[in-house]
Order: sequence, then structure tokens, then C-alpha cells
Amino acid sequence: MKSVLEKYLPDHSVDMCFELIKANHVHLKIVNERVTRHGDYRKDAQGFHLITVNASLNKYRFLMTLIHEIAHLVAFEKYGRYIKPHGDEWKLTFQRLMVPFIRPEIFPNQLLPLLARHFRNPKASSDTDATLSLALKQFDPINDKNYIFEIPYGSVFRIHNGKIFKKIALRLKRYECEEVSSGRIYLFNPNAEVELLPS
Repeated sequence: MKSVLEKYLPDHSVDMCFELIKANHVHLKIVNERVTRHGDYRKDAQGFHLITVNASLNKYRFLMTLIHEIAHLVAFEKYGRYIKPHGDEWKLTFQRLMVPFIRPEIFPNQLLPLLARHFRNPKASSDTDATLSLALKQFDPINDKNYIFEIPYGSVFRIHNGKIFKKIALRLKRYECEEVSSGRIYLFNPNAEVELLPS
């Protein structure tokens, strides 16, 4: 298990993660990418703690996702099954578990202040923290996608499920886009990855 973790995690985090996995009796499964989530946690009928994490994540996002899911397990065990999945108990647990990892031996210096800010009040997904999400994406393998904030207004683009949209306007922090086939308006986070189509 430890040798597998070495492929996916920053070097100095492997031992600590391995200990957390052992201590909490986690059955970790590294899976092919799912667009809608980075990872998940559930307790199966036999009482095993199953955590899945996407194999495609860069090592810093993999680490955060793994700790995010272990925090669900620990919070449910400590506070009971009826807490909100991303409520105060989970936030407190996630902060407590993540703090030992927020150091320069594990994360690059440019990420440390963003992580410190994010973990004052962690969100259900690091993707909703656009600044942190963009900083983490620098460490992803290069691909041919654009971020929605980069493309000009009036551009037409495709998202992961094949739907086609036109970028219209900025509304507070998110971009208003019209689905071409239905004319319905949707809001996108600035760091949504899209495929720009020739106009």
C-alpha cells in the first residue's frame, strides 16, 4: 500500500497518510477519473470504510482529497451519522487533520498562503475556492482545455458532457453562459475547464 501511495502523494506526506489510513481502517481505492467528484467516502454493509480517490489528480490535490474523505469518516465516527456532510464538525476535523501537512516540505511555497487561508474555513470542494483551485491546476498535466475566465465574451465552448454554451457576462464571481440548444442560462465558476470551439 505504501509503495502505491508514493506514486500519488508528495514525498513527505506518504508516511503520515499511511498511518491515517491504517489507524482508521480505510480501504482505499484509486479509481479512474470521475468528472463530478475528486473522491468519496462511504461505510459499506460490512462496516468497512471505503474511500475512493481519482487517479488523475495531481499529488497535491490527491493529498487534499484523501484527507477530505478521511475527515468525513473521522467526523462521523466522533460526532455520529446525523451531522451535515460538510458542516462544522467536518470542517473542524478536516482542519485538524490537514494542518500537519501544510508545510514547505510537502507543498510548494506558492500554495502555502492559499492553503492557510482556505483552511480557516474549508469548503465542501476546493474547486469553489477559485484562487486555490487555479493555483493547484498549475501542477496538473498539460491539456488542451481553457478556463472559462480566459475565453472572450461571445465565445462558444463545450463542457465535459458534450453540451455547448456561449459565454455572455460576468455576474458577481461567476460567468453567465447560454446553452446553445435550449437558450437556458447557466452559471459557471471562473476556473471551470472548457473546450473552446471555433466560432
